[in-house]
Amino acid sequence: MYLVIAEKPSVSRAIARVIGAENREEGFLSGKDCIVSWCLGHLAEYLPPDGYDKRYESWKYEDLPIIPDEWKLAVSREKKEQFYTLKRLLNSPDVEYVVNACDAGREGELIFRRVYQLSGSRKTVKRLWVSSMEDSAIRAGMEQLKDAEEYRNLAEAAVCRAKADWLVGMNATRAFTTKYYKKLTVGRVQTPTLAMLVDRMEQIKKFRKEKYFNVELDCDGMKAERQKIFDPEEAEKLRNLCDGKDAHVMSCESVEKKMKPPRLYDLTTLQREANRIYGFTAQQTLTAAQSLYEEKLITYPRTDSNFLTEDMESTARQVIRVIHEKYQLMGPFDKPEKPDLGRVMNNKKVSDHHAIIPTIEIADADLNDLKETEQKILFLIAAHTVEAVSRDHVFREISVEVECEGEHFHAKGKEIMEQGWKIYEACFRNPDGIAIEDPKEAAKETIPKVKKGKTFYHVEAKVTEHFTSPPKPYTEDTLLAAMETAGNKEFDAETEKKGLGTPATRASIIEKLVHSQYACRKGKQIVATDDGQSLIEILPDYLKSASMTAEWENQLLEMEHGKIQPEQFLTGIRNLITMMLNGCDQISEEESGRFQSRESIGTCPVCGSLVYEGKKNYYCSSRECNFALWKETRYLQSMRKTIDKRMAAELLKNGSTHVKDLYSAKKDRYFEADLLMKTQDDGKVEFSLSFPKNNYNKKTKKRA
Repeated sequence: MYLVIAEKPSVSRAIARVIGAENREEGFLSGKDCIVSWCLGHLAEYLPPDGYDKRYESWKYEDLPIIPDEWKLAVSREKKEQFYTLKRLLNSPDVEYVVNACDAGREGELIFRRVYQLSGSRKTVKRLWVSSMEDSAIRAGMEQLKDAEEYRNLAEAAVCRAKADWLVGMNATRAFTTKYYKKLTVGRVQTPTLAMLVDRMEQIKKFRKEKYFNVELDCDGMKAERQKIFDPEEAEKLRNLCDGKDAHVMSCESVEKKMKPPRLYDLTTLQREANRIYGFTAQQTLTAAQSLYEEKLITYPRTDSNFLTEDMESTARQVIRVIHEKYQLMGPFDKPEKPDLGRVMNNKKVSDHHAIIPTIEIADADLNDLKETEQKILFLIAAHTVEAVSRDHVFREISVEVECEGEHFHAKGKEIMEQGWKIYEACFRNPDGIAIEDPKEAAKETIPKVKKGKTFYHVEAKVTEHFTSPPKPYTEDTLLAAMETAGNKEFDAETEKKGLGTPATRASIIEKLVHSQYACRKGKQIVATDDGQSLIEILPDYLKSASMTAEWENQLLEMEHGKIQPEQFLTGIRNLITMMLNGCDQISEEESGRFQSRESIGTCPVCGSLVYEGKKNYYCSSRECNFALWKETRYLQSMRKTIDKRMAAELLKNGSTHVKDLYSAKKDRYFEADLLMKTQDDGKVEFSLSFPKNNYNKKTKKRA
């Protein structure tokens, strides 16, 4: 008997179907000689600081750095039942060995290892490593299971990434929060990403547009220009000189050029194009792609490769044929051509997973059953796959030089010789998704055919007014591109991977910035908020450095390849924390109060200092004092009440506040009472209720 553990129930069901585990049990599926279960994503996470020591419940700068001697994991409350099922299975005497079938990547390795570690199991572990959820791929993978030891380096990189995020996040967040008396969230990767948004906004803010002028000659429908004249008098003088005069073609050059097809999609490129074409966020694209993968319609999406392995040629040829059959009503797909598969095959450029392509399964799939986002992402991947193996786009680039009254003007145009792969790109330019060349679009870049020596008589000259353009705000398309290439200039050309985060994590990084209200979306744009700008303003350069964070990502990749040891990486992280705290020690009292200009809500009952409102609490401004009133407390949670600003001010002033809408679960009614606050010398708060005689029997009506 062997046990297979996947990340999600949907993946488990797909594997179970192939290996014959068809009996449904509580939390798993079973067969004659196998059991299949699942992790429900991250079942276990590292404990927060107060899980190591209760004194960390209060945030004190003096307690930093917090560096666990022994890292502790805890299972989330809502997933405990499934964990205990896995623990029982992992320790069952009937199970001979375990198959790690979690997603084939760094995070999948981490999810399995944490559950295995917490279970206390010592059973042999094998690894299922597949790039597709097709039955044939699962069957082949199960026949060629790997030894889990082959992925030890990958697991260590995953663990080090998680520890680094915890160490930087917990220590930096607490350090700057306690120094500035304001909740300031700092992340190892999200902070440098935020810094890029802030830097772009600064560039836009500082930009001063300049007016410039172009002088155009109308040469029988061909527009010849002298561009970017910043002096209006010079532009007008040139117009007067040429208006109504004859213009002569001095040269006409035509150069044939070829544009090769794009490479196949990796996750980042897919997310960028889905944002540009459909306006999808990176997370929406990843969610749709993951669902398509679990439905067996595309290959593994969390990849950074743009190529296929050379042994996939036959499969790729079948997939391309199926794409044409499936989408034959969509313009160019009705005339399949012989694919140039050599363009997309390269073993050396495929590491853990190959590029994203559809699977053979799309042939029998009813695409109408998919969500709209999934339909669009699948069509995008299908069209792009055909593009990548199509003919070059061939065109002539035409440059014409025109002379008028001794002054020279230029015209440029393009003549399409062969559409090639570009015809499939046209699928996304109209609402029907049909690739039909638009004559109006094609005409925009064409110019009349002319020859050297031709004369245009009595040309009309005019001046057009323009302005220099500021840098554009980031969209998720351009932000993902910037994250992918962050720090490039600081690396050697031989460096294997650069950038902030990985293809699998960049979407979540952007979502964290939006969720924390350090960034927001404005249409397709993503910009830093005032809070985001304030955070970046006070942080030291090394915490917001894209190149430093990209270097950490490189080190994690080197760890995957066994080139550096985990302790070497973590030593660098600990040194960074020491440097950060040394810098925080130098923050002046005046600088510490930069966020405290707002009005206080009262005075601290312990030390008499001013109390201010934060996001989650009302806190004492004294660095030595531990007093805080939390907006959500365990005492009031069952009564469905949080402490608002009015209540907090009255508690600080009188030690009590009257509350009218407290809920009694026992009687299923709302009632009113006085909330009393008692404060200990160490800053801890105790609550109780008092029922004034005249209000004791007074109850509000039951609410729906």
